[in-house]
Parts: sequence; C-alpha cells; structure tokens
Amino acid sequence: MRLPPPLPLLGGLLLLQGVWRPLRGDLVFIPPVIRMSGPAVSASLVGGTENVTVSLALVQDKMGLSPFPDFGVQDNETGDWSLTVTPSVVRPENSLEVTVRLKRSLQSCFSNETDSFSESPCVVQTLVVSAARNSSCLAHLLIQVEIYANSSLAHNASENVTVIPNQVYQPLGPCPCNLTAGACDVRCCCDQECSSNLTALFRDSCFPGVFGGDVNPPFDQLCSVQTAHGVPDWFPFLCVQLDNSPFLGLFYLGSISSGQRASPEVYLHADLKDFSDFGYKQGDPVMTAEKEYFTIPQVSLAGRCLRNAPVAFLQNFDVWCVTELDAYQEQDGAANAKVKNGAVGGIVTPKVIYEEATDLDKFITNTETLLSRGPAPRNVNVEEHYIFRWNNNTISEINVRIIRAEVNAQQKGIMTQRFTVKFLSYNSGNEKESSGNPGYQLGKPVRALSTNQTSNATTLHLWQSAGRGLCTSATFKPVLFGENALSGCLLEVAMNENCAQLRENAVELLDSLIPATHVAMRGNSDYNDLSDGWLEIIRADAPDTGADSPNSSANGVCLDVPAQLSVRILFSDAGAVEGITQQEILGVETRFSSVNWPFQCGLTCEDGAGFFPLSASVQFIKIPAQLPRPRTRFQINFTEYDCNRNEVCWPQLLYPLTQDYQGEPYPQCVAKGFLLLTFFVLAVVLSNPCTRTRKARNSATI
Repeated sequence: MRLPPPLPLLGGLLLLQGVWRPLRGDLVFIPPVIRMSGPAVSASLVGGTENVTVSLALVQDKMGLSPFPDFGVQDNETGDWSLTVTPSVVRPENSLEVTVRLKRSLQSCFSNETDSFSESPCVVQTLVVSAARNSSCLAHLLIQVEIYANSSLAHNASENVTVIPNQVYQPLGPCPCNLTAGACDVRCCCDQECSSNLTALFRDSCFPGVFGGDVNPPFDQLCSVQTAHGVPDWFPFLCVQLDNSPFLGLFYLGSISSGQRASPEVYLHADLKDFSDFGYKQGDPVMTAEKEYFTIPQVSLAGRCLRNAPVAFLQNFDVWCVTELDAYQEQDGAANAKVKNGAVGGIVTPKVIYEEATDLDKFITNTETLLSRGPAPRNVNVEEHYIFRWNNNTISEINVRIIRAEVNAQQKGIMTQRFTVKFLSYNSGNEKESSGNPGYQLGKPVRALSTNQTSNATTLHLWQSAGRGLCTSATFKPVLFGENALSGCLLEVAMNENCAQLRENAVELLDSLIPATHVAMRGNSDYNDLSDGWLEIIRADAPDTGADSPNSSANGVCLDVPAQLSVRILFSDAGAVEGITQQEILGVETRFSSVNWPFQCGLTCEDGAGFFPLSASVQFIKIPAQLPRPRTRFQINFTEYDCNRNEVCWPQLLYPLTQDYQGEPYPQCVAKGFLLLTFFVLAVVLSNPCTRTRKARNSATI
C-alpha cells in the first residue's frame, strides 16, 4: 500500500517553496515535507512567530487531488494525533519546535499474538500542519505517514519467566540484538522470531560483530579452523582443541530469572553491621542514630545516580546527578539527621546553611513553557556541599551548605545537581589541601601556584559545561593527577565582532584554565617556599592576537584563531614509602592550536550570533625512571627470536624461570624449577639406564 501519486508532486512544490521563503524572512517550516515512519516527528517553524497559531488537519484525497483544508476547521479524523508547540532551545525568540505524535498504540494492528511483524503498513495517512496569523495561512508542513507495526513500537517485553542457559557451555546472550521478546527486531539476523521473508528485507544491513550474534568467533589457533595460507608443520600438535570463547563462564550460573521490574533504588543489606561505637575506620559507612546509613546521592560505575548511597569515612567525592524535574522528589534533608560520631553514645547534628541559586540556566535545561499557573512554587536543591571534621577515628563536626532554587510546581525539564563531600582534620584551618605525602595520589588535584599578585590560583582547571554549553555559564573543575581529560564550551560571537577581538576573547578564555605560573612536583610542596619542588609551566607557541588582514574579514573567515589548549604533564616514579610507589611531576607544557573559522549565521544574518567551539585537553605521560637498554645489532638484524614479531617465542620456553614472570617471587620460581629438575634426575636414576644400556649391547654382541 503506497501513497497516491499527487502527494509526492505536492511535497516537491512545498520543498521548492521552502527553499526560497527563508531567504526573504517569511514564516516557513523546516523541513516543509516529512516522511513519518515512527510515532513522533518534529519540525522547526522559523520566522516571525509572534501571534502565530498552529493547527493540524488530515488531507483528503478521494478525487486524486489534495487540497489543503481551511485553517481553523476542526477535523474529527485527527483524534489519533496530538500537536505540541514549544519554543526552540537555540533561538526561542523567532523559532518554534512543532511535534506531531501518534496517541494510539499499534497493538491493534495485529490480528493475533503470533503476527509479530506485519508486512503491510499499519497507518497510512497524510497530515498537514498550518501556521496562520489573524486567520491568514502563512506556512504549511506536509507529513506523509507510513508506519509499520514494528516490534519495538507494538510489543512490550514479556513478563514470563526466562530460562537462562548454562553459561559454562554456551554464552548467556547468543543474540544480543534480540531486544524484544515475542517479536522480530529489525536488522537482527540472529533473531529466531524473524521469518525468512522478513530477514531477507534487511539481510544486507545486519548488525555486525558481537551485537549481531557473532559471540563465538573462531580463532586461528583452533584445530577445526582450516586456514587458507600455509601453516607450520607443528600446528596439529600445538593447536587448541576445546572451545574457549572469552564470553563463556563470565556470568553467574543461574537457572531462571523472573520478569519483575527492578526498582530504581539501591537495596542495602538488611542486617546492617554497625561498628561505629568503637570508632570509624577508613571506608566504613557513616551511621545515624537510628542505626541506618547516612546517605548522599552518588554516581555508580555504570554512570547511574544512586540516591541512597552511603557516605564512606575519609573518602571525598564530587559528583553530578541528572534527573527529570517533574519526577524529582525531595528527600529528608541533612538538617534533621543525627549522625553517630564514632564514640559510644556520641551524636553530631549537622549545621546547615541555605543559599539561593543565582543562575538557573546552569542547573535546569530543556524547560517547557507552562500554559497555566499551577500550585505554589517549590524549592529544589541544586547543590549540596558537606564538610566532615574528623579527629582520629571520630567525627567532631558536620557543616552543610545547600544551594536551593525556586521552580514552578508543574515545571518540566532536566535538572543537574551537584553533591560534594570533603573530610578535613578538626584542627585544620584555611590552609590548602595537599594532594599526597610526599608523592601525588591518583585522582588528587594537581597543585599550582601563581607568582603574579593578580591571581591566587591553587590548581589547573578544565571546563564543566552546563545548560547550552556556553563558556560564559561554564564552571571550572580541577585537573586530577593521572587522569586524562577533555572538555570544551561554546564562545558566542556577535555579527559585528572582528577577528582580532575574537582572538583576544578565545585566548582570554583558554588562559583562564591555566592561571598559575608553577606546578608542584610533589603532593605536599609548600606554597610559601618556591624552592620546595615548584616547576615553572612551559608555555609554547603563544598565539598572536594582533590585527588581521583585510581580506579575511571581507570573506567572513577569521585566520589563526586559537581553538584548543593542550596541556601535557610528564611524571615518573620517584621511589617508594612503606612499599607504596611515590610519583612526582617532572614538567608541564601548554600549547595552543589555531584554526581558520568562517562565520556561520544560518538562514539569515540579521542580528545573529555564531558559536565558536573551544576545547582543552590534559594528557599525562609517564617517563620511565631508568631508560631501557638499547637493542644490540643482533637483536635488530635477526628477528627469529623476537617474541613481538613471531608467533613462536623460544625465549619464553622457560618463561616461569625468567625475570619477566611476575606471577610469583623469583626465588620461589627458581626453587620450584630445581625441585622439578631433582624429580627428573631421580626418575632417570631409578630407571637404571646404565643396566639397560649394557644389556642392549650384550644382546647385540651375541
């Protein structure tokens, strides 16, 4: 079943009309024609959008023609569709986002449960979205709907019990792309629920690799693999006979799995072991007077925000959590919590200070316009900062600073929250925190110092983008030792801004990340003593922000604009303290990279603004404490014994007895080797080889 012939012609006329109208500044849909194959589509309405009304109607095509219905006429046949109009995120003053959704489900397309994938379209209609001002129609959006009853849209996952195979002998997921039970997944050629006719439609576009079902690829060392090229003569004696797929045996051996939906909360052990009365140890969970965990939202290894994660003693963290604003529920605050201090009967009550957020765009994005006033506004916590004062193995004081924001009770959007926990000594003042003693600890901030009187920098920074990703609204995060990182933001460029001003702004923003002049070699270098292991930052290739050539501005292209700041930090091992390797920084270099940037203003350039991307990267390079010995001429010319260039490695024949083996201490390996040699000699002696040899000679003589 296909669309009538006049509709493609009508769509072509709308497309041709939509190319020229934006150039004149008229109201127009972008794109003007959409072929809809899913439950929702979106388009942009660009131009003068003030006092514009948008309506949805169904195009009738009984006589072979397709006239648009009159604007404002209610169509009873559009009850299955919904129309939503929201301001655009990029330019909300003269752009609207128009979304058309199918309200009813596609479950009615199936005649029975076994018909999981229909070969004919489920919905075939033609819709038109009209934009008018003062009852005068100004723009049209043609939507050609042809929706198939896809398995991912029409079926829900089965709630029945799923039988899990024995993972010792076969992979847990032999077909990872089979995501929907009882239905055919498109492009998943290993899905057993797809018929041969359906598989033939997308056989040339199957998912490759492990996701597409190739979970047990054969390897060259398998005996059953017949390689086309020549193999050595000893291959049949040293090939692998058993199937040792890396996907086997990596999962818990279970039998069945229920289809119950997992709760988003974290389930803690029912029998909480509370040893806080005898003092805390590093890593112990902080307990409350009700013998429960003192919890603060944290981020798991999978990137998920855990709302009920316990706080560990003497472990700092700084995390960001993203949540839907309408689904957010405020938890019990820290003001009412009573924390056990680590002594018998000791209780600590947190001291809470509330502040109001000044810029909501840093925390709340993708907000939707409210059509009506709802209940009274509510307060949400966008930042929570906890400072624990510790004394030996007890907690002496807890200070909390909470930053709140007032939002509408029915407001929708995405909210970003920040939670920090820092443990400080009870007698520590405003002195700067160390990053190790004496060497740097992995994950601690890189200590920095500025000799200029205009800056009091203590570390190097990277951008922490928020909202629309603009540099003006981005915050800073410290550079952590041993962690390579990449960050960026968008610099807003005005239409009347010249290239020299653009270079100055870019250099100023990039220099704000490295305000220091020196970095500390060790994690405990004294800030008051510049000779105590402080290294000067090497700044290479300083950009030129002078005047540009007249041809560059006339062509709309700015030459040699600084766009990226690269920071390279060299470090190495500098000994050990109590068996723990100490690492120190040997040098820091910063380097700018420039690009030629053309100004891009979209459809119209009147009072427009462009966005110039800036980025910064930090790379840690480890330098060996001792340079490796150079290779000899024999090692360079003869590669037969080079294990990195040949499949056969004869030097590793006695690998457990070499210095490269790190599985056991070397003296223990030597002792085991001599023990095996003793057994071999003993077996030879007990076999009486001399007597056998003499008998063999006597028999030969006779």
